Amino acid sequence: MIMPLTSTRISPDWPCQVKTPGSYDWERSAAKWLRELVPARYASYPVFVRHPVLLARHAHIQVQNEIRIARTALQTARADLPGLGLHEGVIEHTIKLYAAEVMQLQHIARSVRAVTQALVEAGRQS
Repeated sequence: MIMPLTSTRISPDWPCQVKTPGSYDWERSAAKWLRELVPARYASYPVFVRHPVLLARHAHIQVQNEIRIARTALQTARADLPGLGLHEGVIEHTIKLYAAEVMQLQHIARSVRAVTQALVEAGRQS
């Protein structure tokens, strides 16, 4: 049964891999996408399989930690990488890579928040 969601709006950050809230099998597509964001062992825990909103919570924590790691790598690259004997071109490329990764992870974090909110709202309606 397709249940209309009253207050969920698709944000620009909604992941294309996840079906529209309220559409057939959208929660399964959300869970599949979220499982890709967490270590495999977490994705298989029965409580996360039965309760996608818990999986979403863990994905949020996972992505926030990845953002912190990428920011640290970015902030320390110029000081640390020359000591590893890396050529300046490699260092510059690595810095650009870390900066792009921070931006991508921030987008993923916004997507996780949007999916989490939709899962919470769907749970309230059922």
